[in-house]
Amino acid sequence: MDQSFNIKDLSDDENALVAGLAKQLSDRAKRNQIRSDLYDGKQAIRQVGSVIPPQYYRLGLALGWAAKGVDGLARRCNLDGMVWADGDLDKLGFPQLADENFLYSELSQARTDSLIHGVSYLITTHGAEGEPAALVHAKDALRATGEWNARTRRMDNLLSVTSWKDNRITGFVLYLDGETVSAETDSSGWTVERSEHPWGVPVDPMIYRPRASKRMGRSRITRAAMSHQKAALRALVRLEGHMDIYSIPQLWLLGASDRIFKNADGSQKAAWQVALGRIFGVPDADPEDVPQGNNGRAEIKQVDASSPEPHLAQLNALAKLEAREFDLPDSDFALTDMVNPTSADSYNASRENLIAEAEGAMDDWSVSIRRTVARALAIRNGESDVPAAFGSIKTDWRSPVYLSRAAQADAGTKQLGAVPWLAETTVGLKLLGLSQDQIDMAMAERRRAQAAQLFSSVAAAAGSAVADPSLRTDGAAVGR
Repeated sequence: MDQSFNIKDLSDDENALVAGLAKQLSDRAKRNQIRSDLYDGKQAIRQVGSVIPPQYYRLGLALGWAAKGVDGLARRCNLDGMVWADGDLDKLGFPQLADENFLYSELSQARTDSLIHGVSYLITTHGAEGEPAALVHAKDALRATGEWNARTRRMDNLLSVTSWKDNRITGFVLYLDGETVSAETDSSGWTVERSEHPWGVPVDPMIYRPRASKRMGRSRITRAAMSHQKAALRALVRLEGHMDIYSIPQLWLLGASDRIFKNADGSQKAAWQVALGRIFGVPDADPEDVPQGNNGRAEIKQVDASSPEPHLAQLNALAKLEAREFDLPDSDFALTDMVNPTSADSYNASRENLIAEAEGAMDDWSVSIRRTVARALAIRNGESDVPAAFGSIKTDWRSPVYLSRAAQADAGTKQLGAVPWLAETTVGLKLLGLSQDQIDMAMAERRRAQAAQLFSSVAAAAGSAVADPSLRTDGAAVGR
């Protein structure tokens, strides 16, 4: 799709920029759509060869390997929240920001899209009337693209497509430095709205596995993973054909009449009736049809059914190849010949590569999430720029290593034994394996208990003063 733009309310440079970004989006759309279809189980395979009847390729067979490979890593990358050692996020309204934007769900969706396409985008804007003060939206690479500045490590611009018609863009938002341009078209032409802001280009890309020659990352659904899944789908098609055709024993009927294969009206019986019918009596052939030297008696010979084992073996081998490509254990994909770990150490060892991959992905995503949250908090609090103090807001990721509560508590107890005062902090409670909700409730109950104890102490002191006038401090006590 090479779409030209000549919108009168845009400058020539802006029209050229929109056209260039639209072409960039179109050029990458085919490969991105293929990966999305593989993840969603919508990728159809083409008929290969003429051995398998074409109807088997229309069965709609699907495999969830691509989704399992993506979700297997995504579910190891869980954001527990944001932390700010130098300040109080609650006073800045972070809980409200998270609730109003479904922030953790939005970030989770952005992570999944980043793994599928290699990059997704977090966009921060000021809310309109009736909307939250600050809005955070995620866009995937099928609907947004921009230019990355390798020197500033920021986006120079972003084109976010909001509507299509007949494979042509009919609505978009163009994010520029300090300006946002919204455009929609209808029968009367293009309508353009502009708004200025002090936030530069309010977009942060979430990039998976970037490298110097591929700054916008790479998809977790690699070409090798795509190849293995398509080969496995072809194996499933062959297996379906085998089960229909070769799993029923073949019978050779010699020297008999063909009347048993026909209906009463002389028409041929359906193949399934012949294959599944129960024949107890087979008539001999007519005498004139019996070859010379034959006794004219019907004879049945059986050829055993073919085993589907070769198809299953190929499918199993492809499953193991796919597991290696996604750094997942064989037990997540293979049908047979896999060993389930029986201890915590063997379980973690079987997922060591996946854990390392999750740690690397979380490091790559952290900067973009920190920038997005800091900008959203600045917008929400009416700041004209992101305060420098917000630079210390950090992401708090859950460990990608799955530990039992007992193991986590045991490790935390040992750490607190070395630094006892940590037990009085939220950090210490987290080391013991408590969730953030449990920590919040524990700290709140502790504050209430301390307040009750303080009240009791004050009440006791007041009671003592009433009982013993010499302890009063209001000047009413009589000297002795």
